[in-house]
Amino acid sequence: MAPSFDNATSLFNFVVRDGNGIKGMVDSGISKPYIQPPTERINKKNAGVCKIPPIDLSKLDGPQHDEVANQIVRAAETLGFFQVINHGVPVELLESLKQTAHNFFALPPERKAVYRKEVSPSPLVKYGTNFVPEKEKAFEWKDYISMAYTNDDEALQQDVALQYLKTSHEMVRKLLEALLGNLGVELDDSKIDAFIGKKMVSMNFYPTCPNPELTVGVGRHSDMGTLTILLQDGIGGLYVKVPEDVDMEKKGAWVEIPPIPGALVINVGDMLQIWSNGKYKSAEHRVRTTSTKSRVSIPIFTCPQSTQKIAPLPQVVKKDGIARYKEFIFSDYMNSFFGNAHDGKNSLEFAKINSA
Repeated sequence: MAPSFDNATSLFNFVVRDGNGIKGMVDSGISKPYIQPPTERINKKNAGVCKIPPIDLSKLDGPQHDEVANQIVRAAETLGFFQVINHGVPVELLESLKQTAHNFFALPPERKAVYRKEVSPSPLVKYGTNFVPEKEKAFEWKDYISMAYTNDDEALQQDVALQYLKTSHEMVRKLLEALLGNLGVELDDSKIDAFIGKKMVSMNFYPTCPNPELTVGVGRHSDMGTLTILLQDGIGGLYVKVPEDVDMEKKGAWVEIPPIPGALVINVGDMLQIWSNGKYKSAEHRVRTTSTKSRVSIPIFTCPQSTQKIAPLPQVVKKDGIARYKEFIFSDYMNSFFGNAHDGKNSLEFAKINSA
């Protein structure tokens, strides 16, 4: 028999405090608290499929370097999302990551609850559900475990998640070199931590949903950091809002980023939009649930250190003649970002200069 909840607190305790997560709700046959307002639901029939071909990063090391760098820049300027192949992260590792995620979320609730934020043995490891569940109007259909680190000593363990972080570093560096180079900034070892000094890998789990047309896996949002590297499985469900007319897509339309075997999805975060003074777009995106098979995704979020000062790069402001964002400390942006429920790109309002 499905448990009953007299109030929001008892529901919150079942899902979050007791470690049952969304999977526990599925197993109990409960879905009503997850029904989204009609404006937030994802209509798959009204969304197109992104047809931008993946970018071959291996060509950055050859005579086609400039052509590939321009492809990266154009993608960041228009959709804010693109996929890469021949990226240097072993395919075997990617497959192992997906299996590791399924294995973790199959554990009993009490095993997962050990890593809840309030009781986790490591401040860098957090298991939870939703984004800010206590502030959501309707819950998102997602459980996750996140692991943050700035060096090997802080890592949870020498496992596939850490290897994912390590092997993706050179790829991220090459992407940043192309993007910052286009802005007139040369990236070297003394500067790289200012852009990606903090990294976090998450494992997201989206159980099968009896009513995917009424729910969302993740609500509308942009990512707060520099670049996000996402490993999708073959299920699909990632949708991006087109920020401006691009190729065959119109501004405001939603397009699905289709899974491509062996590829990684790259998206621009809020910090890169701010550093570029709005030239690069941290596109709004969300995730649809499915009734056929549980889905996993494994993103790496790259961010500056919490004490880093953030502002549009001087080279860009000089060229544009105006700064569209104020200077701030990244930790203040983080507090604002994590203090609110997902709501499109409203997180950027924190940094905007009103006259811009």
